[in-house]
Amino acid sequence: MPGEMRTFEIFEILEPLSQTIPFVYSSPHSGRVYPPDFIAQSRLEGAAIRRSEDHYVDELFSAAADLGAPLLFANFPRAYIDVNREPYELDPRMFDGALPAYANINSIRVAGGLGTIPRIVAENMEIYARRVPVEDALKRIDEIYKPYHAALRGLIARTHVKFGFGVLIDCHSMPGNIRVSGSNIRPDFIIGDRYGTSASTDLSRFAMHILEEMGFTAVRNKPYAGGFITEHYGRPARGLHALQIEVNRSLYIDEATLQKRPDFDVVAGAITAFMRQMADYVEKFAGDTALAAE
Repeated sequence: MPGEMRTFEIFEILEPLSQTIPFVYSSPHSGRVYPPDFIAQSRLEGAAIRRSEDHYVDELFSAAADLGAPLLFANFPRAYIDVNREPYELDPRMFDGALPAYANINSIRVAGGLGTIPRIVAENMEIYARRVPVEDALKRIDEIYKPYHAALRGLIARTHVKFGFGVLIDCHSMPGNIRVSGSNIRPDFIIGDRYGTSASTDLSRFAMHILEEMGFTAVRNKPYAGGFITEHYGRPARGLHALQIEVNRSLYIDEATLQKRPDFDVVAGAITAFMRQMADYVEKFAGDTALAAE
């Protein structure tokens, strides 16, 4: 069973001794502490319910603090509540009781079973054996979703005040079988900037350049352009840039067993080098109006 703790810290922030670079790193989907009451509600067991995790992404990006940036990472699993959604993207068919009138029940993500309280994990596997009390869903939003975003907003605001601008890197992983539509390209990394709306195009292109120089296959925005976090916090005109990065899981874990591959530390080292070069780039061009606040 993927976790036996009855109580746990909702999230953690790995802080540098002093923030020296205008970056914030977030890993909203790497949580792997599964509350027993959630396991009791689920029809899935063992590795099946873990299919939505961004496995060990918090560890892959853990050097952020050594480089001078905070890393916020979830301990709760994405299958329990997804903070990379609007706060109330909810499917009324999942719940016992009436949802609040302001719930977004018609989004594409809700229709696909991937709302704030997900209905499925990967491969369209239904999570719940029966309807979830609506009070349970609203409690998760109040006690987990809202505190996570309050912490993220605080880190971004602090960074913006200190440096005059800021860069949020939202860190994720993707299945190894992902292909770019219309091609046979299997990307190692995907950089998402919401098609240029959440970050400077120069910044996202440089991120891809770093990865390609390391020998990785990197693409931009396809098939993942960024979720709610990237869209919501990216405000380039205000000097707030948000990029989503997806790492191909097959690079660092065995997707059948979910165990780390021998190359795990090599991939983590490459990501550390990526973070360092991103910081160097932003420091070099900090006065550029494309990055700094107007």
